[in-house]
Amino acid sequence: MTTTTLSLGGALNAGLRRALEHDRKVVIMGEDVGRLGGVFRVTDTLQKDFGDNRVIDTPLAESGIVGAAFGMALRGYRPVCEIQFDGFVYPAFDQIVSQVAKIHYRTQGRVTAPLTIRIPFGGGIGAVEHHSESPEAYFVHTAGLRVVTPSNPADAFHMIQQSVAADDPVVFFEPKRRYWDKAEFDVDAEPDLPLHRARVAREGTDATIVAYGSVVPTALSAAAIAADEGHSLEVIDLRSLSPIDFDTVEASVRKTGRLVIAHEASTFLGLGAEIAARISERCFYQLDAPVLRVGGFDVPYPPSKLERHHLPDADRLLDAVDRSLAA
Repeated sequence: MTTTTLSLGGALNAGLRRALEHDRKVVIMGEDVGRLGGVFRVTDTLQKDFGDNRVIDTPLAESGIVGAAFGMALRGYRPVCEIQFDGFVYPAFDQIVSQVAKIHYRTQGRVTAPLTIRIPFGGGIGAVEHHSESPEAYFVHTAGLRVVTPSNPADAFHMIQQSVAADDPVVFFEPKRRYWDKAEFDVDAEPDLPLHRARVAREGTDATIVAYGSVVPTALSAAAIAADEGHSLEVIDLRSLSPIDFDTVEASVRKTGRLVIAHEASTFLGLGAEIAARISERCFYQLDAPVLRVGGFDVPYPPSKLERHHLPDADRLLDAVDRSLAA
């Protein structure tokens, strides 16, 4: 056992290091990922230790980064692209949804694209325009992509390695306001869950909260407050956004009878809408109240002075829980 304390960003760095050590076909590429170590220092020291042929500083051209990585993946490499901020991914959108996501289907399964696209996402860091977005629904809607996001250091460490090892393209969303959250875990232990399995982060009996990424710690805080008020909330960390582990969510809702879904993205056509629809279909006779959603508002991401009003907090989650329990 090798127990250590790492931040989420540090755990990603350690996981990428393991992937580079394990397979010489793994390469990392992106803007400032080499000498600088990335804006959030997730790739810090990796170029120094593995060389500039495996940790590659690229031009400021997201379409070129993903396009070049896609070509490398077709030739047997396992590229890991870093998109510097969530709002910068859109120039590469055509490459991702028109080329990367389609190649396996287009070739009737003969060609794979083992490509991982890392995207810091969400708000909470006081950034400027185009630096605090939640574009996950665009990619979840695209068949052919796996989409995942960790909420804690241990998952970050294991899930990035599982993503790099996958033969399908993976969009790996990193909750940027959680980069500095720390936790102790065993770096030599095997991952306790497959890449696409949800986790019951806290058990409860009165209502279920489903969250992912940066909102999972918020949901856990809300559950702790609710416990002091006499309510037992179960918290599900979704982890995988495509495919979604509906079985774990369904099992929880069949037990609690109530469901609140929380994410930073706008509630309008957000991921919560699909989860609400599926669980309403699968658990109609077990639901004691309508499925409720808590998310960002249907507006462009607000200036940093206003973002605390935009992001779901424990009070907004608990208000939804209270409405569900009162139904």
